[in-house]
Amino acid sequence: MADVGRRAALGAAVVALGATAALADQPDALRGGVANGKVDMPKLHDPRTEVEGPLPNADPITRKLGVAVVGLGHLSLDQILPGTLTSNHVRVTALVSGDKAKARVVASQYGVPEAGLYDYTDFDRIKDNQAVDFVYIVLPNNMHAEFTLRAAAAGKHVLCEKPMANSVAEAEQMVAACKQADRLLMIAYRMQYDPYHRAIIKMVRDREYGAVRAISAVNGQNDAANGQWRQVLKQAGGGSLPDVGIYCLSAARYITGEEPVEITAQLTQPKDDPRFREIEDLCAFTLRFPSGVLAQCMSGYSHHESRHLRVMTTDAYIEMDPAFSYQGLAMHIGRKAGPAYATEMRKFAEKNQFGREMDHFAECIRANRQPHTPGEEGLQDQRLIAAIYDAARSGNAVRLPEIAGLDTTRGPPPADAA
Repeated sequence: MADVGRRAALGAAVVALGATAALADQPDALRGGVANGKVDMPKLHDPRTEVEGPLPNADPITRKLGVAVVGLGHLSLDQILPGTLTSNHVRVTALVSGDKAKARVVASQYGVPEAGLYDYTDFDRIKDNQAVDFVYIVLPNNMHAEFTLRAAAAGKHVLCEKPMANSVAEAEQMVAACKQADRLLMIAYRMQYDPYHRAIIKMVRDREYGAVRAISAVNGQNDAANGQWRQVLKQAGGGSLPDVGIYCLSAARYITGEEPVEITAQLTQPKDDPRFREIEDLCAFTLRFPSGVLAQCMSGYSHHESRHLRVMTTDAYIEMDPAFSYQGLAMHIGRKAGPAYATEMRKFAEKNQFGREMDHFAECIRANRQPHTPGEEGLQDQRLIAAIYDAARSGNAVRLPEIAGLDTTRGPPPADAA
């Protein structure tokens, strides 16, 4: 039996040597190499049949920027913290929570030391934590401004969940505080970093299917009747509009690159449903842009989940369903092809939206460059949300001053934009 084992080991060694020789015979161009400190490999497939991106090339763990996640609710636990594990440039180094027991459990899962745990009252001690480069604020909307100001005063850059704040005044304070502290402020508009949405922007700007004429967007869900903070006006600042309707508003703006010049709107607030004692349920609004494009948008908290986007151009329609989900996005394009009509599917590599937005912010911090979705982007949405509410309350169209140029509230696009 020992002889059989030796023969098997010898055979395995010969096979290994053969494999090594085969690799050595491979042309250098096909083995890849190192360029600018990153591993670079040749493409495996014909680019006409595959959608490929750069290799991950993650930073060494000691060079990743440290993030303090402020708030350990559903979004942080379900999406943001797992998203850090897909990030090339970011790692979790601190947690902020009002529940120390919860924080310790999460810390054990992500390797956060006891010294990196804070509550909301002692948060300001974070200024002494050199392992924290930026904070990610994932709190009820009415707490965004407070913690942005405190983080900036502590010398930390700020990534803040949308909606940016509960009022235009709060959003303006956040922008001013970060500028005064010379810290970057970015609003977490994850869709603006997603490959599908980057692709739509490019198609529209390149006029791949002609000029845009209209946009239709719906984003809604059926919320539980459990008194969650999103149903409390003081905490949420509104109902479905600032929570999920902002995706429709934002998409119409970043797809066209324009700012609306007129807004009309309607709200519903069912009197027999306890979820809507303080907030609206449905919000339907129309945006008119300087180019003549009309965007019809709707959000809701009482209907079956629907996350749909359609961009109608002179030569085609570009449709996504779902369009605003965390994963599983799908795109198809309908157009005339010869004498008939054709539907074309477009697929892109699915990547974690939260990991992508955090990586973008890390790159901006290192380069001291304005993020693609800075505080000014969130502030503009805040102004438009206020105008939508004004239009709904008055029943009249709200006219806005025309803003010349495209993408006036955005910084440079992500480096790996589709």
